[in-house]
Amino acid sequence: MGKAFGARKKVVILGSTGSIGMNTLKVIERFPDRFEVVGLTAWNNVEILARQVKRFRPRFVAVRRDKREQLTQAISGGRARVFDVENDLEELVSRTDVTTVVIGMSSSAALRPFLAAARAGKIIAPANKEALVAAGHLIMAVVKKYGATVIPVDSEQSAIFQCLDGAADRRVQRVHLTASGGPLLHWPTRQLKQVQVEQILAHPRWKMGAKITVDSATLMNKGFEVIEARWLFDVPIPDIEVVIHPQAIIHSMVEFVDGAVLAQLGITDMRLPIQYALSYPQRWSTGLQPLRFGTIGKLDFSPPDYKKFPCLGLALSAGEQGGTLPAVLNAANEAAVKAFLERRMRFVDIYSVGEAVVSRHRKRNNPSLEEVLAAEVWARIKAEEWICKQQL
Repeated sequence: MGKAFGARKKVVILGSTGSIGMNTLKVIERFPDRFEVVGLTAWNNVEILARQVKRFRPRFVAVRRDKREQLTQAISGGRARVFDVENDLEELVSRTDVTTVVIGMSSSAALRPFLAAARAGKIIAPANKEALVAAGHLIMAVVKKYGATVIPVDSEQSAIFQCLDGAADRRVQRVHLTASGGPLLHWPTRQLKQVQVEQILAHPRWKMGAKITVDSATLMNKGFEVIEARWLFDVPIPDIEVVIHPQAIIHSMVEFVDGAVLAQLGITDMRLPIQYALSYPQRWSTGLQPLRFGTIGKLDFSPPDYKKFPCLGLALSAGEQGGTLPAVLNAANEAAVKAFLERRMRFVDIYSVGEAVVSRHRKRNNPSLEEVLAAEVWARIKAEEWICKQQL
């Protein structure tokens, strides 16, 4: 299921100033003899990116066009060439001096560089799920055609990958995809209309970016992970079961046809799945505190509450119907979450936006890349129209 490369892997990190990117650099920093940072990219966080460039000395960096001059001045005297993050990523991930592409950037903007890295036969370590949600059928077809290797970074997908890796007989009965339940797990449903942005961003287990933290609170993120797993592991959506597991010790489980269940357990630290994706097929010491079973106490499991968290059911429905619907839901959700974070609408309206846009969409089956992108544009326009109407 993967390739073994030489001792020193040459890595480019898309989204190096975000949580995934910074944790990736922490892993790389522990093993300077095994990795070389070839490229770093960010959207507009010039200050952090400039510090990363000075520390890791990549050959190229990319940032938003209007920030390129500022970054060039900030890293003056360095060897890194500065590119445009909006237009040059496909070229950069395809370079012959790149072996591994870590996709830490958010949103479906990762779709084109993901496809480009796959065409170039790279090792791809995605933490971005939106690209696979929107166009998993296209991405995995290209991965297979060009012999690329995908080793997921998300803790749940990494867990499934690890449970399946090395299994001679991979006849899967069911995948159990765990979810912590997010910050609202124990909130009464009637109080969700009053929940504030600050309360949502206080995730009980993971430190993540604002957008994915909101998606974790609605459980939309978990629905998207089901769609992502469907493409990564070729498992039908009805055979992927979401399980609420507040302790987040078991990161996911795979049940085989004979009833045996394999689970991957670990502490809640993203450096674990990141390092596994980078070191695969080897395992190296992380330097992190080990999991102490005597201190865990107990592990709880329960089914999700679909009435309290309707975004989960909406995502599963879109995933089962397929075509352009997942891309439409993803784009509408991005617009809705942005509006919530900007305090332009309520938390509970995130579902309303997604449901309204999906219900109005005329699905296209087996869409091309152009059709996927067009569906996303349409969905963002319709979502913003809905949001604006509610503000009148």
